[in-house]
Amino acid sequence: MIQSKQPLAQSIIQLCKSHNIKHIVISPGSRNAPLTIGFTNHGFFKCYSIVDERSAGFFALGIAQQLQEPVALVCTSGSAVVNYYPAVTEAYYSRIPLVVISADRPDHLINIGDGQTITQPHIFGAHILYEANLKTHFKKTFLRATKSNSTLINSALHVSKHERGPVHINVPFAEPLYETVNELIEQPKPAAIKINKKPFSLSKSALDKWQSSKRKMILVGVNPPDHIQQDFLKILADDPSVIVLTETTSNLHHPNFFPAIDQLITPLDSTDFEALQPELLVTFGGMIVSKKIKTFLRSSPPKTHWHIDPVLANDTFFCLTKHYKHTVNEFFEELLISNTSPLVSTYFETWNHVKNRRLEKHKKYLQSIPFSDFKAFDRIIKQIPNDYMLQSSNSSTIRYLQLFELSASLTVFCNRGTSGIDGSTSTAIGAATVSKRPTVFITGDLSFFYDSNALWNTYIPSNFRIIIINNRGGGIFRILPGNKNSENFSTFFETNHSLTAESISKHFNLEYTSANSKEELDISLENFFQESSRPKLLEIFTPSSENDRILLSYFDFIK
Repeated sequence: MIQSKQPLAQSIIQLCKSHNIKHIVISPGSRNAPLTIGFTNHGFFKCYSIVDERSAGFFALGIAQQLQEPVALVCTSGSAVVNYYPAVTEAYYSRIPLVVISADRPDHLINIGDGQTITQPHIFGAHILYEANLKTHFKKTFLRATKSNSTLINSALHVSKHERGPVHINVPFAEPLYETVNELIEQPKPAAIKINKKPFSLSKSALDKWQSSKRKMILVGVNPPDHIQQDFLKILADDPSVIVLTETTSNLHHPNFFPAIDQLITPLDSTDFEALQPELLVTFGGMIVSKKIKTFLRSSPPKTHWHIDPVLANDTFFCLTKHYKHTVNEFFEELLISNTSPLVSTYFETWNHVKNRRLEKHKKYLQSIPFSDFKAFDRIIKQIPNDYMLQSSNSSTIRYLQLFELSASLTVFCNRGTSGIDGSTSTAIGAATVSKRPTVFITGDLSFFYDSNALWNTYIPSNFRIIIINNRGGGIFRILPGNKNSENFSTFFETNHSLTAESISKHFNLEYTSANSKEELDISLENFFQESSRPKLLEIFTPSSENDRILLSYFDFIK
């Protein structure tokens, strides 16, 4: 087996294998040659070559999002590592395990005017869980340096996996960079890292609080599919004192749950808010999309707020009273087994009646509106086949999806850690490469063009589908306050354009179709999800001047 002669590279390769980090996303370069040689010549690893480091970061993020295990990124020195920053921040706030391995020059070559060199230690600042700045091996201190570096690498890999997030390993390589050997140097074994797991039990006061609260609200943010035991969900769904609010990204479904939060909340008045206000709020999962529920719970806070997560608790509503550092299943097993008698309450009944009324109005409104973003989403959602993975970009795309009840057979993902538009396509493609499901990615035009380098690779599956809602600009800005009829607005906020994805599709060998009306869209969707030998892209053109009026009128209509 051919391997780099560099001891540091060998340490990283062997420790990644011992931590079962199999997927390695590499961007080409010279300074990272020892790592590239090591990973690509080792049969254990699955390596991907992505030229654009920003795209590579999100591509790796998509893989880690699906596998729920660390994925490594490898780049050369200089500005290359900086291009990982957007993906690192997303991984940090979404708690997705990424291992950034950046090649560097030895200390004595930093800040002396050498090319492709910047100060790389501490480059990710507060957005990294652990940083390992390795040292170059010198003959006199070889064993000591090897052991020290191995300990740092081992700690970084452990943190990424068990604390769920990004870590940075900065590796200085001295020239020559391309020398190889046929045998790996035996590495000193780093000390084992112990995981202290405390037994979990709920206090009597917590159990009493649950049992006595007549208005219990459970709010679920970003959540992996099949993450929560179904028997717990059924108990919650059947409890008349509980309403479960789920977001599109929560991947939880039950007829008694409330999946379209904004549809329920936006039309409410102050009297309704008082009736909806929970005594006890229980949250789990990642970031919340709905601004309406954030505003409501901040202005009408519950007396008690529990958040369940083994690592992190965001005080999103400024009323957090207890962080339970355990898994959701552990928490509900302790809570629900001890409380088998549901409380008499009208909380669920009242709001389920409101939900059903809203759904009736929702259907009527869709029948009355002309072709628009809203209408397009309705047609798309009805045509997505069962068992697809749905990847969404940010801004208006995920917000429109929040207004519809999706099939329980779909799994839904979106980069909600930082909610940026910069890497949605790359993330979706990375996720699709390791998923067993066919994938549809729904995006806005600006998000798509911003991340068009995502298509610059050879890993896009033939069952990958892209749908672009092209309203010729940042349509979401039209629903926000401000003067929307000025040149200033159209240039610097909405960023009007006349671009289409047809040429990009041809360039990257995607099968391209477009639609300008409901009739054209329905015809296109008939064939869009059928099997093909290459990925497909459907571009839907909607009237930018009408979309904001139609969306804002929707909330008035369903009151």
